[in-house]
Amino acid sequence: MADLTVTAASVAKVDGITTEYTAGATITAGQVVYLDSTDSDRAKLADADAVASAAAVGIALNGASSGQPVVVQKSGNINPGGTPTNGAVYCVSTTAGGIAPEADLLTGDFKTILGVGTTATNIKLGILVSGVAEP
Repeated sequence: MADLTVTAASVAKVDGITTEYTAGATITAGQVVYLDSTDSDRAKLADADAVASAAAVGIALNGASSGQPVVVQKSGNINPGGTPTNGAVYCVSTTAGGIAPEADLLTGDFKTILGVGTTATNIKLGILVSGVAEP
């Protein structure tokens, strides 16, 4: 499988909790973000290549340039702007900001579970930052 192909205009909160952060990079709706502790906890694109950047806090609901506000969904149900598979577990991708099926993570990738696909347009977020690399 491959990362979800996201259409930014289709990303939408269904229900759940959101928080506003300051972007520390250019972010597009539907991208996964983490908070960079070395840059005033600004939101940046998460990726599974390093333990710090794999510590996702949620999925961006709007686009933002560095220094602008970005609303991030942290829990609940979200239309990620792509077509998730029912029952599939989704994780932070090794592609910055991407949403990957769990099966795509390779040895050495840091696993952060984002949630589970519940319909063809919905992921139920339940973020679990493991801090552990795939064996």
